[in-house]
Amino acid sequence: MDLQLQGHRVIITAGANGIGRAIVEAFLAEGARVATCDIDTEGLSTLPEGVFQARVDVGDAEALRGFIDQAAEWLGGIDCLVNNAGIAGPTARVEDVDLAAWEQTVGICLTSQFVTCNRAVPLLRKSENASIINLSSVAGRVGFKMRSPYAAAKWGVIGLTKSLSIELGPDDIRVNAILPGLVAGDRQRRVLEAKAQVQGRPVLDIEEEAFSFTSIRHYVTPQQIADQILFLASPRGATISGQAISVCGDTRMLA
Repeated sequence: MDLQLQGHRVIITAGANGIGRAIVEAFLAEGARVATCDIDTEGLSTLPEGVFQARVDVGDAEALRGFIDQAAEWLGGIDCLVNNAGIAGPTARVEDVDLAAWEQTVGICLTSQFVTCNRAVPLLRKSENASIINLSSVAGRVGFKMRSPYAAAKWGVIGLTKSLSIELGPDDIRVNAILPGLVAGDRQRRVLEAKAQVQGRPVLDIEEEAFSFTSIRHYVTPQQIADQILFLASPRGATISGQAISVCGDTRMLA
């Protein structure tokens, strides 16, 4: 299937590894031009040639705005913004979550998406195929006990997405959110290990419980998420906007 993304100009946050790297490589495979940032300089250094890259902490609004400006100049404009950056945040009962951990989680998972949109939208208005794709989570649809900062931020991503889709629709800018479920990789492993430690249970028990609420009981791959994003960014997704699209194997609950 030709997705007609040759020469598409794409900015992706946190593209050095995991889901972000899969998104970077998927766009490159379609002939798109890609700019990305991350705090992982080692991961950035192993990205394919031809990717504009910068070390940026997305919690630093000024640095993030500067990256958007530099990336847009290098690309010659923006057609697609993928807000992928996020952190898991603390695993703890709400009374044990300190304010700094809350603010860091919300800042990276939600505020960074506002900052990039704030900077990129004027440039996206000049594109003939403009889209914003925000990474939320199933936790932004069903909640997540002992992960209140993360869940709150991811619910906020959906609110931001829905609001921007209405606001930017007259400019023909599509705005959607992706809600991954249990994704294979180091981040998911660390989340399971943290919950096992808090609850005093084996990691395998925590994993089994998580999958017990999912119809398709195997991990989502980063590539599957990237595939969905490619379609939304392509002309084939021209009338899809304002959607919170789950890629989760039908996860009904997060334990």
